[in-house]
Amino acid sequence: MAASMAALAGAGVAGVAVELWWGVVERQGPGVYDWAGYLELAAMARRYGLRVRAILAFHQCGAGPHDPLWIPLPKWVLEEMDKMPDLSYTDRYQRRNKEYISLGCDILPILKGRSPMQAYSDFMRSFRDAFKEYLGAIVTEVQVGMGPGGELRYPSCPTEKLSQPGSSSELGEFQCYDKFMQASLKARAQIIGMEDWGNGGPACTDGSQQNPEETDFFRADDGCWNTPYGRFFLEWYSGMLLLHGERLCMVADSVFSGTGVTIAGKVSGIHWHYYTCSHPSELTAGYYNTLLRNGYLPITQMFARYKAALCCSCFDLRDEERNNSKSSPEGTLRQLMVAAKMCSLPLNGENSMTRLDDTSLNQVIRSSRLYSGGTSGTSFSFNYVRMNKSLFDFHNWNRFTKFVRQMSDARTFLARLEFRRGQQYLSSMSVVWVVSRACAYT
Repeated sequence: MAASMAALAGAGVAGVAVELWWGVVERQGPGVYDWAGYLELAAMARRYGLRVRAILAFHQCGAGPHDPLWIPLPKWVLEEMDKMPDLSYTDRYQRRNKEYISLGCDILPILKGRSPMQAYSDFMRSFRDAFKEYLGAIVTEVQVGMGPGGELRYPSCPTEKLSQPGSSSELGEFQCYDKFMQASLKARAQIIGMEDWGNGGPACTDGSQQNPEETDFFRADDGCWNTPYGRFFLEWYSGMLLLHGERLCMVADSVFSGTGVTIAGKVSGIHWHYYTCSHPSELTAGYYNTLLRNGYLPITQMFARYKAALCCSCFDLRDEERNNSKSSPEGTLRQLMVAAKMCSLPLNGENSMTRLDDTSLNQVIRSSRLYSGGTSGTSFSFNYVRMNKSLFDFHNWNRFTKFVRQMSDARTFLARLEFRRGQQYLSSMSVVWVVSRACAYT
């Protein structure tokens, strides 16, 4: 690990982004925190002149005990979820997902007397106190996990399936069938005098399908997504997700105020049905983004209220590489970038797949140019996911160090801006961070 950090520092990398897992740190019991391995990592980063982005990971890692990278939620949390299955996200088939606690019970004292928000808040305070000497100088950013995969979204499709070729084109399932989400939906329907709308999520969605035109809810013509009921449900469903993100931003802003640390959150790049009217994969993930509505602007506006940075992936993906003609990672990324730029958010880009071929790295540079430069005062940096042995292989390392130099060179991002009274040239440069899977060293 020390040799890796020394090499990264020599290559001009700004720092490392590291997940600090809830299931590792608080595994012994409620309020019992063990930061020892992560403190050692921060000391190592300081020794080599690297900064640290701390990702507070309140979600599960891996697909199950057979996965060599398996890190579940803390055992005492899973025990409560076993006692009360409705703490898990649930779809209409009553399939439970334990990647992350259902946001429907955010403020309920269901974790041995604490609410999930109180547990997250206590975790943040413990981190702040344990890393006091590093905050602002070495630890410069704290990214707060907001859902499955650390992203602000519902687990409409299990995280491990998203990385499997072919499966990600599924429409996904609405996660609103645990009793807490159902109670919220029912109450909202009663408020507007439409009690029948509060009996459950939309019927006729069939999330295992890959063609939205074969469903009554998502199809373009006369689809229920564009009816009064559809708009009511989607506003409630996306609104609950937005409220969850707001609560976490509010807690993080309070905990880290005055420490010199920037807070951040991550939004998922759900691009598989972007060129359809209803954008079904985005809807089931909680992003009310359709042909008729911008679902990302409310999210970036929420982040802006807390001066938080936004992290998003897809920087390495090209439309021409997609098997599905309706998929558009480039279109999704452009829309996210526009929303972020409208709110002057600092942006952290990421690659979706660990690749070091020239095609992938050049695509990252092209995508990064869309956000770098300009007069809005926005800043941009890039997280390379992720550090492993192959990164340091001779040919890969040569490509990577060249990539770092390009991303750090202002000339790479020379932006030509046109104004009414002539033309102006501005330059902007990015910095590269490397995402390290530090759980292997704790």
